[in-house]
Amino acid sequence: MRHAMTPSFTGRPAAAPGTAPPRLAVAGRVSTTGKLFIAVMLILIYEGAVRKWVSNAMSTPLIGLRDLLVVFTIGRAFWLGHFARLPLLSRAMLLWTCCVVGWGLLQLTLGESTFTVFLIGLRFWLLSFWFAVAAAAGMNERDYVVALRVLMLALLLMAPLVALQRQAPPESFINKSLGDDVDEVFQLTAGVVRTTGTFSFTAGFVTFAAMCAPFALGIFEARKTRPRHRILAAATFAALIVCTLVSGARASFLFLGGLLFLYLVGNLAFSPMRQKGRAMIAAVVAICLIGALAFVFSDALRTTQERFESAAQTEGIAERLVTTLVGEASTYDRADWLGAGIGIGSNLAGFARFSSRAVFTFGETEQGRSLIEGGLLGALFIVLKLIAIGIGVSVSIRQSLRTRAIFPVLVWLTLGLALTTWPVIGQLTAHGLIGILLALGLLTLRYPRLRFFD
Repeated sequence: MRHAMTPSFTGRPAAAPGTAPPRLAVAGRVSTTGKLFIAVMLILIYEGAVRKWVSNAMSTPLIGLRDLLVVFTIGRAFWLGHFARLPLLSRAMLLWTCCVVGWGLLQLTLGESTFTVFLIGLRFWLLSFWFAVAAAAGMNERDYVVALRVLMLALLLMAPLVALQRQAPPESFINKSLGDDVDEVFQLTAGVVRTTGTFSFTAGFVTFAAMCAPFALGIFEARKTRPRHRILAAATFAALIVCTLVSGARASFLFLGGLLFLYLVGNLAFSPMRQKGRAMIAAVVAICLIGALAFVFSDALRTTQERFESAAQTEGIAERLVTTLVGEASTYDRADWLGAGIGIGSNLAGFARFSSRAVFTFGETEQGRSLIEGGLLGALFIVLKLIAIGIGVSVSIRQSLRTRAIFPVLVWLTLGLALTTWPVIGQLTAHGLIGILLALGLLTLRYPRLRFFD
């Protein structure tokens, strides 16, 4: 793992702290792997918009196209030997694949799973993780930076859209769901919608905003040489705040609040002594921006506060956090050593078996679904994710100490939250976005100094 993730992975000597790194390769030279990665990312972000505003019949073609591009990226990485650049991680993925395939076949033999559910399980338990490793192994620094620029442009475009959705009535076209029934539009209170952005459901938008958060903060922290760079960094930061304010999601507020605190403290702590003043100014600017946007969107803030208060009457924040991280209490009563069948709790399996969503039938949390679907394999899955998070966070801390920037730590803390709380093995969008975030997280360890404006 050290060979795969430390600065030697880049193939060039690292710049000394405080010195200007070499410039990126010639602009526009994005590799084939980089183009495939960006294409998959854009489909993930905008497929919901096509489905709800153009035609719901586009669901299957878009998911099929996305999966085809993902499989092609993985196959191309095998063919060209890209996985040799991440040898330990690639071997771990091969071993994990053997475990999943073998256990799934055992469930087919001894349990009540079907071959269709087994194939769906292979998709949700393996596909995006292989894609993340293939993309991280095949992309260069130019690909990484261009992909982040595309992601941040999507965030900038998302902010005015969700602000309009927040102001528009539930029956307006901009708030249309996959169905034509207005009652299907999720509302915080009467007449106030939970924004979805370009996604088909609120969870997709919340996941997207969380994925963008560490990179938007990294851009705010990155070295800027021109006034327009500062304007763009401030606009990206503002877009992130707006998306959180109008989301209406308690998880978004808590996550971004914690990440902002770590960013402000970490930026001051990690920056060299001669740059402490600049870090302090950045903190003041960030706080002023947050205050101004909170004033502009005070109505959204007030509605979300009411949501916190009403939710607190039935479930405390601490109780909800514990349930999300370790699973529901009922999970341990329903789970057995074999599991009900990998993939059986996913929404795709629900449509295949019952023509309806089933993502919460086999557990509301990711840990619960993992145990109920996989049994002992699910427990191993949880342990492996915790090990990966621990390794990633420890390496990111070393990289942050080397580059004197908090950015790598923010990315891997976000990844830790994503791997433990997102419905990765249950929901199509979350499963796809974890592949994007994990690939970017691995590239962050490879290129810890974010040269977004170079």
